[in-house]
Amino acid sequence: MSNMESSSDDVSCLSPQNLGSSSPSKKQSKENTITINCVTFPHPDTMPEQQLLKPTEWSYCDYFWADKKDPQGNGTVAGFELLLQKQLKGKQMQKEMSEFIRERIKIEEEYAKNLAKLSQNSLAAQEEGSLGEAWAQVKKSLADEAEVHLKFSAKLHSEVEKPLMNFRENFKKDMKKCDHHIADLRKQLASRYAAVEKARKALTERQRDLEMKTQQLEIKLSNKTEEDIKKARRKSTQAGDDLMRCVDLYNQAQSKWFEEMVTTTLELERLEVERVEMIRQHLCQYTQLRHETDMFNQSTVEPVDQLLRKVDPAKDRELWVREHKTGNIRPVDMEI
Repeated sequence: MSNMESSSDDVSCLSPQNLGSSSPSKKQSKENTITINCVTFPHPDTMPEQQLLKPTEWSYCDYFWADKKDPQGNGTVAGFELLLQKQLKGKQMQKEMSEFIRERIKIEEEYAKNLAKLSQNSLAAQEEGSLGEAWAQVKKSLADEAEVHLKFSAKLHSEVEKPLMNFRENFKKDMKKCDHHIADLRKQLASRYAAVEKARKALTERQRDLEMKTQQLEIKLSNKTEEDIKKARRKSTQAGDDLMRCVDLYNQAQSKWFEEMVTTTLELERLEVERVEMIRQHLCQYTQLRHETDMFNQSTVEPVDQLLRKVDPAKDRELWVREHKTGNIRPVDMEI
């Protein structure tokens, strides 16, 4: 996974060797532990107090060690799998936000197109005088506003939609690699646990065999010699050694899984913070562009306001009368 190594320095102090009772590598007696899905935890009845790795931070590395019942089936979902699902859902949300902005752009483009078309409309084109000038400016302002919205849509595409869509293009592939890495460690842990159980069963059988042969020799129910007892004892001792070796290998595997879980969950945490901050910044850019668009739209109507303030019905009447008058001599009474 890209940048996965960047978190290793941050968790050097969180290794199992530095965690005391919270370390999965610390050897504990069987009575003090409980194994769930091949992962060994402190037994609830004798559980020592564990300090969180990152107290007060609600960090991923502290709360996803156990498996969770799958609500859609009879199985379980690993805590790490829930974190991966969170990451992939975040990627999907980011994609849907980009699609939302794209729809916003389409609306802006269609609106600009309709404004430009309306600005060319000939309705009331014959209005005259200062009111006619103001009306012409109203129509021109539509063309200016259409240009503002076209520029807004272009900036939305380049400064909001495109960055949202292209952020972490290979994210799913990276998450898949990460998933496989942790899953492989978990499978190895399961394999080591199976070996422990097999060795434990073998030891039990050897101990039972030794006990039975010893009892038979004592009550003389068998002709087994002392040599047979020694042989059974050697096998029992060997079985005990095998169990210790298997437990040691299991603890090593769990320690490795533990360390990788801490490192990887902290990296996922960092990626999520980065994703949220990236989206926040681009949505802030969206609001900034909206404010600018409103400001530019306001500027398109300022000339209209200026001309409307100059509309003078009396002056318009004078100009019209001068151009269209038919005579200023009024009628008088007829004389006989």
